[in-house]
Amino acid sequence: MAITYLLGSLTYGGLLFLLTSGFCLIFGIMRVPNLAHGSLFMVGAYVGVAALRAGVPFALALLAAGGAAAILGAIFEAAVLRRIAGDENAQVLATIGLAFVVGDGILAVWGGNPYRAQAPHALQLSFRMFGAVFPAYRVAVLVIAVLSAALLWLLIERTRIGARLRAGVDDLQMTRALGISAPALFTGVFALGSFLAGVAGALAAPIVSAYPGLDFDILPLALVVVILGGMGSLAGAFAASFVVGGLYIVGPVMLPELAYVVLFLPMAIVMAIRPQGILGRSAP
Repeated sequence: MAITYLLGSLTYGGLLFLLTSGFCLIFGIMRVPNLAHGSLFMVGAYVGVAALRAGVPFALALLAAGGAAAILGAIFEAAVLRRIAGDENAQVLATIGLAFVVGDGILAVWGGNPYRAQAPHALQLSFRMFGAVFPAYRVAVLVIAVLSAALLWLLIERTRIGARLRAGVDDLQMTRALGISAPALFTGVFALGSFLAGVAGALAAPIVSAYPGLDFDILPLALVVVILGGMGSLAGAFAASFVVGGLYIVGPVMLPELAYVVLFLPMAIVMAIRPQGILGRSAP
């Protein structure tokens, strides 16, 4: 039983990392508190399920889900967020507005019933280890999350694009002075973060299904991860995702009356002791 809960925690932690890694990129570069990030996750879930039901191969369904979220995010950044850059209050209101618009749009297109697809046939198998049954699909989700973390690290630490991203985090004014286009950088970052959220939604759909309100169910967990790990810290998000995933899966089982206390108390403690998060950096 403990092994089963451990696997569930790791799987959910992997999904949370894919979601919050995009959140960290957007906040780390653009300083935008994107409260519509959960909606991009939900868009990915619905598009992914629709693609799988239409017989699209699993890999292409993930790309379609991520692409749909990326296009929506890029359009929103260019059309709205670019006009209110630097105004955090306006950004919060704008992203909340986008979340409601996306939610109503999904209701209009797909209706209010849960929308779910089966995992790919090749991943519907299970295998035994340490006396527990492991669904192959959940293991695949965990592997995809870990590989994505490695690829993101390589992108940010070992490529020219990553150097520009890190320069934008450290000193945006100097980055602009060196001739790097800030609008293109911001749109690219927002699209990449949105893509990751969409892929996470598509991966989650065969497990939790796509349903109206999924965005606001997942967003608080993403916020907890980002606050615990540190705003803009991918390493912090990776570590905190598995912590929060474990608390979310095990907490209601061990202490059902205190499930939310178990989930949110660590965040409150970290904010009191280390406001910048576990691996976040203090503001200069």
